[in-house]
Parts: sequence; C-alpha cells; structure tokens
Amino acid sequence: MAELSILTTVDQGVARITLNRPDVLNSFNLDMAGAFLAALNEAAANDDIRAVHITGAGRGFCAGQDLAEVLPKDGGPMPDIGDVVRTCYNPIIRAIRTLEKPVICAVNGVAAGAGANLAFACDITIAADEANFVESFAKLGLIPDTSGTFFIPRLIGTQRATGLFFLGDKLPAPKAKEWGLIWDCVPLAVLHETTFALAASLATQATRGFGLTKRALNHSMGATLDAQLDFEEEMMREAGKTADYAEGVRAFLEKRRPAYTGH
Repeated sequence: MAELSILTTVDQGVARITLNRPDVLNSFNLDMAGAFLAALNEAAANDDIRAVHITGAGRGFCAGQDLAEVLPKDGGPMPDIGDVVRTCYNPIIRAIRTLEKPVICAVNGVAAGAGANLAFACDITIAADEANFVESFAKLGLIPDTSGTFFIPRLIGTQRATGLFFLGDKLPAPKAKEWGLIWDCVPLAVLHETTFALAASLATQATRGFGLTKRALNHSMGATLDAQLDFEEEMMREAGKTADYAEGVRAFLEKRRPAYTGH
C-alpha cells in the first residue's frame, strides 16, 4: 500500500496537516497537491476545526515542485508549466488565504521554490533556526509562483525581493525573521511543540473574528484607503453580530475568562 503524501489529524480543534514525501523533501506532485488542497478544504468546512497547523515530514519542509513530474515524457514536448501552476499551486494559495481560520506554518527544514512561498502565504510562520528559504526559480529560468511575486515584495520591499528572486541564494531563518518574512524562528527541538501550542491556543479564541480580520487583510492588498475604511466598517459590523463578540462582552462584564465557540 502506497504511503499517503499528506497526513492529517485533528487534535484540540487543530487540523494538523503534514506534507509527507520526505524522500524527495516533500516536493509536490499532482497527487500531493490534490490531497493537500482537499485537507485545506476539509479544515475550512469542518466547524470542529478552528485552526490549521502545517509542517513537513523528515528533514525538509518542502522543496517545491517535483521536477520528475514535469519532464518531457518519452521524448515528447515540455509540459506546460503554467498548467501546473493553475492546477496545483494557485488553488492551494487561494484556499489558505480564504480559509477564515488561523493557518500556522512550522518550517522544519529547507523551504525552496513553491515550498518557500507556501510558507510566506500562511498567517503565522515559525521556522527552525537552521531552516533556509530559497527562491530557486531563476536557476531553472522560471519565475516565482505560489504567490511569491505578490507577498514577498509587500513583506520586504522590491529590492530585497528582486535579490532573492534573481540570485537564488539561501536565506537563513533568522534573516527571514529579521526581514519580516516570517513571525519567528526557534530551535528545531521545540518547533512542533511551539507551533502546535500556538495553533491550539488560537483555536480556543474568537476565531470568527480572526476570519474576518483575515478577510480584511486580503481586501487591503488591492484597496485604497477609503475603500479599506469602508471595508473595516463592514467587517466590524459583521463581527459585532457574532456570538463570540457577545460572549467576550459578557465575560468582560462578569470578570471571567470567555468561552468562545468560533461563531
């Protein structure tokens, strides 16, 4: 029986999703991309899941695309790489950004190409101190995909983004933290404990508000100030109608810890 390329469990309201092709540093093929997308969609649809934790099996997080899958078959023409992006990576990024629950990413080792950009697209990313990020596309004559050209310049500016894209050098996790590409880096020995504890904590909080905050952040990427102010008003109106807001106010008045349900 073939080993599953994506492992999923639910623990303390957290969907734990593990990229599981460690023999190829968890690089994506079509089957793995489909299984990952299905796991994200299940996390979005399941009300018992209130946060998501993503990591990789073995010594790497994700080395990007499995090149063995995009080589010509039996001397035929080169596959259309744009089709791979449209089929595999674009749906994954859209699923992460529209999943209105916290998505925590634990980068346990090298994150290259699509693997690096997947990590940068998550809500809060924490890496092992010894992890590296590599924008490896230029080495193959390609362009950064998986939302890399969208998020990275916004996070670190055009000069640094261009340097990462053109040079393809390794970016150590501590430097990625310093530049603002990730939230934090910690020793590998405590990475999973640290990131899961964060996800489990967020899963007990007012997760509906997190979802609306994420929606507002997404909207801000292409909005004018006036449009964003109007959108904040809309999201605040919706947040003010949630059961979590009502519970938060009651708990404050009663001087007790709130019991949020994510509704």
